[in-house]
Amino acid sequence: MKQPSQISAGRPTSLGASYDGAGVNFAIFSQHAERVTLCLFDARGAETRIDLPEREGHVWHGYIPELRPGQKYGYRVHGPYRPQEGHRFNANKLLMDPYAKSLTGGPCSHDALFGYCADDPKADLSFDPRDSAPYMPRSVVVDPSFAWGEDRPPGHAMSDTVIYEAHVRGMTAGREDIADRGTYLAMASDPVLEHLTRLGITTIELMPVHAFADDRFLTDRNLTNYWGYMSYGFFAPEPRYMRGGDISEFQQMVARFHKAGIEVILDVVYNHTAEGNELGPTLSLRGLDNAAYYRLAEDPRYYVNDAGTGNVLDLDNPFAQRLVMDSLRYWVQVMHVDGFRFDLCSVLGRSGGVFDRDGPFFRAIRQDPVLNRVKLIAEPWDLGEGGYQLGAYPAPFAEWNDRFRDQIRGFWRGDPGLLGKLAKRVAGSAARFDHDGRHATSSVNFIAAHDGFTLTDTVSYSDKHNQANGEDNRDGHNHNVSDNCGVEGPSRDPDILERRARRRRNLMATLLLSQGTPMILGGDEIGNSQQGNNNAYCQDNPIGWIDWQDPDLPFLDFCRHVIAFRKAHPILRQKRFLHSKPRAQDGLADLFWRRADGQLMTAGDWADPELRLLAAEMRMASGTPVYAALPGAVFVVFNAGPATEVRLPQTRQGGRWRRQLDSATLTQPDRVAKSHESISGDSVVAFTLCGLNGQKG
Repeated sequence: MKQPSQISAGRPTSLGASYDGAGVNFAIFSQHAERVTLCLFDARGAETRIDLPEREGHVWHGYIPELRPGQKYGYRVHGPYRPQEGHRFNANKLLMDPYAKSLTGGPCSHDALFGYCADDPKADLSFDPRDSAPYMPRSVVVDPSFAWGEDRPPGHAMSDTVIYEAHVRGMTAGREDIADRGTYLAMASDPVLEHLTRLGITTIELMPVHAFADDRFLTDRNLTNYWGYMSYGFFAPEPRYMRGGDISEFQQMVARFHKAGIEVILDVVYNHTAEGNELGPTLSLRGLDNAAYYRLAEDPRYYVNDAGTGNVLDLDNPFAQRLVMDSLRYWVQVMHVDGFRFDLCSVLGRSGGVFDRDGPFFRAIRQDPVLNRVKLIAEPWDLGEGGYQLGAYPAPFAEWNDRFRDQIRGFWRGDPGLLGKLAKRVAGSAARFDHDGRHATSSVNFIAAHDGFTLTDTVSYSDKHNQANGEDNRDGHNHNVSDNCGVEGPSRDPDILERRARRRRNLMATLLLSQGTPMILGGDEIGNSQQGNNNAYCQDNPIGWIDWQDPDLPFLDFCRHVIAFRKAHPILRQKRFLHSKPRAQDGLADLFWRRADGQLMTAGDWADPELRLLAAEMRMASGTPVYAALPGAVFVVFNAGPATEVRLPQTRQGGRWRRQLDSATLTQPDRVAKSHESISGDSVVAFTLCGLNGQKG
């Protein structure tokens, strides 16, 4: 490779490779390094090594004037290899720039990626001299400018939000009618946008798109890390989802979603990296400064493993925290995403190893003028001590509510004694979230997510069937709260099929009629199945992809109807919690829990394990300001028991109830209700109160 001009000092302020129109500035953090070497690669792969000449604090930097976007590079970092002290420098290993905005691909599975000799009896205490460059991707200098035009974030309020969780590849890999299947461009193709907008989705939550690696144990079984929860590049879009190699493909996807009125949220994995434990590969942070980036155990040879994947980042270190914060701001400012869902977020909230809801990471997020205006959703747990923190996060974080999933599934499965739990979940899980000024939208409710059974499998399988994962069905959790309705797996029995279809409608209706923020798993609306696999993390094939070949169109129509019903009635999606308190305007409580006979629930009713019917009469919350107050009410009957007759609440001022949703039928009603209404067994029925002050139904 032609030797570049003499490198100059450059600047330490902007980490990564920054193109300024005349050249490229390189800056990288390493507290314990002795020397940092920049490696430039030409089109043939020839490598030129240049030591970064300057160090300010712990940032090494230099500037090369004639370099342009497209330049491939990496680093070799010199320092002590003393694992017993937490240091694992090995300059024979080519390292990815943790701030790289683009990568040429992913690391190849090879022993040269390890800093130690894999066959040495001393294991990670040994030292491997092999060059890993032939097996590592190259970081690429990019010009991130993109002609966004009039792109505007849709800016949906959380109270209006309906989230759709999807996998970039799995969404379109099975669609022969879409070009470039499995890519960012296909994700925002016309057929996908039309499907999502007709369904009523406001926000798409993409499973990990940060560059990720395939675990060695998976590649040895000819499998891949399909889900992508093994990130190693927090700025670079995953290359395998690109048609070419230009990050503008991701930006085009976001722009098309925005034009369709749909927000884009990223599922991000900042709690750990793909480098794993002491026996993992050396890809980036381990070789840059292992002791600074990772939280090490009391014996610094080993790693704290609160994520269950081998390591966790140490966000008590200011540069580790800066890496995460810079990444988040980059995806908002340069890639225009609208928010983030944080995988195993309790790891990020740990300070000194202990979860702290007012810890450094949460403080940094809340004061940041870029990040405190986007949607922030936590997966509120990790695998460490005290890691389950549902409801403990500070505003403006929302949280995945797994208790909603389990208890709503259990209620419709027929588990006894869940009537009180149903009420709490329908009302927004106030006991968990109603504190410190948090909104009822803080609870992200879901029936199914990527991790676990799909909605169809929840009503078709009583046990997991993960044999295809190659772990003798030991992987994946066993607490599925599922029921096969009589036959395990596929069935042609019309009674079983109807029972399953009814239960799916009940589950979906309960999700959309509850206070909180609903999230739908991509494919559930058309009856997608994973053949009973509740842990399809390694199934980049039809098991893990959405099956569009035989969509359940009647259920799709039902989903559209119930989402539209939710959108039409703000009472179902309030910011304020309903606590059965009287309202100033009429003295009526904002929430009544009723029995089938119309009477209020008693303590004895709540304690009755055999009671299977609960009705909720909801109004605008007490304390709602005059400018936001709306008339009317919604009355919802949840009946997991036999068919019965329900007495509707008495109305005032000439109001009347209309029956407008019924999960027992595919043809949705819209008629004036009688004082007593027949409710089918195993069904959800919703009525709206109209005729008040000129209000229409």
